[in-house]
Amino acid sequence: MAYKLVLLPGDGTGPEVMREAVKVLDAVEAAFGVRFDKVPFPIGGQYYLETGAEWPDGTFESCKAADAILLGAVGHPDAVLPNGELAGIGVLFGLRFGLDLYANVRPTKLYVNVPHKVHDGFKQVWDVGKVDFVIVRENTEGLYTPTRGFLTRGGIDELAVDSRVITRKGAQRVARFAFELAKTREGAPVDGKRRVTCVDKSNVTAGCKLFRKVYDEVATGYPDIARDYAYIDAFCQWIVRAPEFYDVAVTSNMFGDIATDLAAVLQGGMGMAAGGNIGDAHAMFEPIHGSAPKHAGKDVVNPIAIVLATQMMLDWLGRRKGDKSLREAAVAIESAVESVLKEGKHVTYDVGGSAKCSEAGTAIAKAVTTIAKKR
Repeated sequence: MAYKLVLLPGDGTGPEVMREAVKVLDAVEAAFGVRFDKVPFPIGGQYYLETGAEWPDGTFESCKAADAILLGAVGHPDAVLPNGELAGIGVLFGLRFGLDLYANVRPTKLYVNVPHKVHDGFKQVWDVGKVDFVIVRENTEGLYTPTRGFLTRGGIDELAVDSRVITRKGAQRVARFAFELAKTREGAPVDGKRRVTCVDKSNVTAGCKLFRKVYDEVATGYPDIARDYAYIDAFCQWIVRAPEFYDVAVTSNMFGDIATDLAAVLQGGMGMAAGGNIGDAHAMFEPIHGSAPKHAGKDVVNPIAIVLATQMMLDWLGRRKGDKSLREAAVAIESAVESVLKEGKHVTYDVGGSAKCSEAGTAIAKAVTTIAKKR
């Protein structure tokens, strides 16, 4: 049996990092006896410039039929839709909403030999083990629902409206996802306690009041997991000041979008940051760094974010399918990343090295093979 993986390389540096993810998948196939049917589709801004469409006909249907989806990046500075949005956004939203991928899962973990980016010249102010938490962001409502628009008169945009939508269903299922995730973890680094932090602005906004109320309702079903609360502005301070306190945090769409990019500085920058878009029946995984067009074609960007996204994908798929080999492969991938970082010979510029993207990817793939042989 082969697992069907749809690969969406996309724009900018997306195809470059995707090539490195494929190297890792190939190593997993050879070492763990699993098979992948890797199905690529061109998507995004470059494809739009060439064809006038953001993705080929049938792409969504193929994604829906896949066991999992791996995305590179979307966004091309010259590819703008008639409505003013960047071409490729329709792919992201089309999959998030179309496949109901309601939980955006973004781990923040600092590995050995990775300098964080809080201040130039500072390196690992915290012990490595003190930065290890996950933010779960609601992914299908909030400010990103299509309840927005312009009032235009005489060719002048006079008014812009964005309405935030918070529903009981949306808050309930993402809160439950966060508590279930906490059950699988070892707790916060500072005390080993499993806790879920509700991040909101419930002192001001009605949507957040509902979000927190539903969070409390869900929390009653998890008496062994501690409740915690933070307003979004304070949370952004506290994760920088005391990251070791946090285990899992759950929040709404826009707050999560902002907080997770901030959190990335604690793990060495966007080149280290992976994410998963997960629903009850489907999932898509991606690095969160975007297409980085200024670096495209230079073979310099860090492939670790997409490698860790691949690790998340195999872990999710292994749990979903009850496949022990996939979960063992996921563990091996993370161990391979750690070993390459610790050795320090094949790391890219953003984490203190000078290796090419392709060199870093090859080193990780080889490390997967080495680790697998020691099982």
